[in-house]
Amino acid sequence: MKELTVGFIGLGLIGGSIAKALRRTTPDIRMIAYNRSRESLVAAMADGTINEATDQIDDSFSKCDIVILCMPVSVNISCLSVLKDLLPPSCIITDVGSVKGSIQEAARRLGIEDRFIGGHPMTGSERTGYANATDRLLENAYYLITPSMFSDENKVSRLKKLAAMTGAVPVVIDYREHDRVTAAISHLPHVIAYALVNLVKDQDSQEGLMRQLAAGGFRDITRIASSSPDMWESICLENSGPLLDAIDIYDASLQKVADAIRTGSGQSLHSFFQSAKDYRDDMPSRMNGSIMPAYEIYADIIDESGAIATIATILASNGINIKNIGIIHNREFEEGVLRISFYDADAAEKAALLMAKFSYNIRRR
Repeated sequence: MKELTVGFIGLGLIGGSIAKALRRTTPDIRMIAYNRSRESLVAAMADGTINEATDQIDDSFSKCDIVILCMPVSVNISCLSVLKDLLPPSCIITDVGSVKGSIQEAARRLGIEDRFIGGHPMTGSERTGYANATDRLLENAYYLITPSMFSDENKVSRLKKLAAMTGAVPVVIDYREHDRVTAAISHLPHVIAYALVNLVKDQDSQEGLMRQLAAGGFRDITRIASSSPDMWESICLENSGPLLDAIDIYDASLQKVADAIRTGSGQSLHSFFQSAKDYRDDMPSRMNGSIMPAYEIYADIIDESGAIATIATILASNGINIKNIGIIHNREFEEGVLRISFYDADAAEKAALLMAKFSYNIRRR
């Protein structure tokens, strides 16, 4: 694996993070990249992440052992037809998209199912682009690999090794099962979050009382509604079949809850809530999943002028970037009055330890 040549079609957040992780763990690996923005290529060459940059998808990729498509799903599909005749049969073509069915069908139509093996690192960030890529983004994240019945086992094994080299945990899964699973655990939750926010928006008073009071659980479960509308429009349409199935099942579940409330069936409600609680409490807590966690800490502070500014100064002077900071007036679930959010787990941990040294009472989620 040390003598691999890996090509990247797209060098944004995910492609850049994979490349940086590979450079850190396997310094001798050779990497070539194409990206629509030359700025990312210049930066990746300057920091030593890639060995070669190109402004078009051409013969430069013919020497690659693995080519990773890191563009939107529809763009990745269009790239397949270009790569088909550029790459040798021994080269593995993979992608990082969150929907697998459509690109797998495209590979079948092009007659390259034996060469294409889908991939999906289940990680991300609200920040985008190569400038925000890190060599640790994939650590402890599941990296789903979706071979077809025509995939060569040796190629699947090599792709698993590549995923592991980034710090991720490779999991092999059928591409149809992948789309069913991600529809339920990622795509539907985003749709629900957007729907809940729109529900409150439509029901809010002219004074905006609901928006003012919304916090606690509501703010937490709708956090992902701040994601890119363009991206989620594309995902919903690309994975329409499995997503519609999940929506129908969820709608039926809500109707059962409504019926239980309507008939006053406390036992049914309790059973519904208990079943969900038991299942959620048994979920692994140390692995990253399809929805990125919120990296937050809570602190009790004295309500006086400059209290927040003091904390912001302490953190900034120690090189810790704050994503958001603010007083929590609705404390139905929070344990501290000040909520501080960060871009990653390391920053949150460092901030908690630092503030504890200054005698702040810190609580983590």
